[in-house]
Amino acid sequence: MRLLPLLSLCALTATSQAKLTWGNTKYLFVFGDSYTTTGFNVSAGVNSTDPGWVSSNGPNWVQTLRDTYNVAGTKVFNLAFGGATIDSKLVTPYQPTVLSVVDQVAQFKAMLSSKPPGATWDSSNALFAVWIGINDVGNAWSWTNTTQSAFNKVLMNRLATQIDELYSFGARSFLFLTVPPINRAPLFVAQNQAASTSLLAQDIANYNVQLRTTAQSFVGSRKYPGFEATVFDTQPVFNTLLDEASVFKFANTTGYCDAYQNGTPNISTQIAPCGPVSTYFWLNSLHPVFTLHSMLAHAIAAVIS
Repeated sequence: MRLLPLLSLCALTATSQAKLTWGNTKYLFVFGDSYTTTGFNVSAGVNSTDPGWVSSNGPNWVQTLRDTYNVAGTKVFNLAFGGATIDSKLVTPYQPTVLSVVDQVAQFKAMLSSKPPGATWDSSNALFAVWIGINDVGNAWSWTNTTQSAFNKVLMNRLATQIDELYSFGARSFLFLTVPPINRAPLFVAQNQAASTSLLAQDIANYNVQLRTTAQSFVGSRKYPGFEATVFDTQPVFNTLLDEASVFKFANTTGYCDAYQNGTPNISTQIAPCGPVSTYFWLNSLHPVFTLHSMLAHAIAAVIS
């Protein structure tokens, strides 16, 4: 009952100039962080299968697009890495081994830009999806040596260099996802400081505005002929599910069960006194469960179709 209005809202908040649609996308290249990674290691070969590690305790949005809404036999190459930021030199990740978007694009250049056997993509049939910024904003929103807006501009300038590099390899169609309302995640809600979560929400909003502006700066530019971009706003999906938890059968949207935070054997696991893991919106302090990803993938598929 809530699905059609939700999809309409996402479509209205998307900035779309795309000619390539999901129905004729043969290759999907994905860059991002723990909300996106499936553990795929392109260094092991372009035809390697991913081990399926996800932060959602069930299929994440990339896997759901690939396995549930794959109408064109789309082959997915997921270069995302848990903990990633745009550039580790700008926002330090939680471990030095984390591959930033800059690193992920370097992997693409080394392994996939030459269109090797198994990945013989071209400009007309490949979609490049980027969902990044959660860790950039989450780690930097409270910095006092710069303003939020000024630092987000630095981040966008760096992201733009990576978009430019992908374009130089032949990428023409892009999908960008905005930063979701992580200010509503237990990591920040538990701090019980309204002023802080409000400041984080403002930073997220500014980042997302600048992301849209950055994407649009490529569209129609004489320097980037043929550039197509869709900016998909994740905020309506998250906020609708959180605001109408009872409709979507979530028993808990503000916390998580300690027993589940590192994953469970299956999506219906229940360890007393907690309810089933599937009734929690958050698996742990920052990552939502597969239910959110399923709805997100459905909405994305509808928008890019």
